[in-house]
Amino acid sequence: MIKVSVLYPNGEGKRFDMNYYLDKHVPLVQKKLGRALKKADVDQGLSGAEPGSQAIYLAMCHLYFESVEEFQNAFGPNVGELLADIPNFTNTQPVIQISEVKI
Repeated sequence: MIKVSVLYPNGEGKRFDMNYYLDKHVPLVQKKLGRALKKADVDQGLSGAEPGSQAIYLAMCHLYFESVEEFQNAFGPNVGELLADIPNFTNTQPVIQISEVKI
């Protein structure tokens, strides 16, 4: 199992519309990636480790697939449409990491 993490960095002037993300973008991702997508989790950043500190990420999305190849086969044909939707909910540049799930 692999996890594709999409991390949306926080910072001065950065915005993130969680309602749009949950109501429109994530359902679009689910539709476009189809049965290759096994699970999706969305986290909203609250704070950093120090009390009252700013969260490092505004939000994070974790997408689970059986393999890197399944992710690539599902994402590749839809990359343009999915990336074009990003300005509708944020002005931050997402950071993407692919990880192998161990536990």
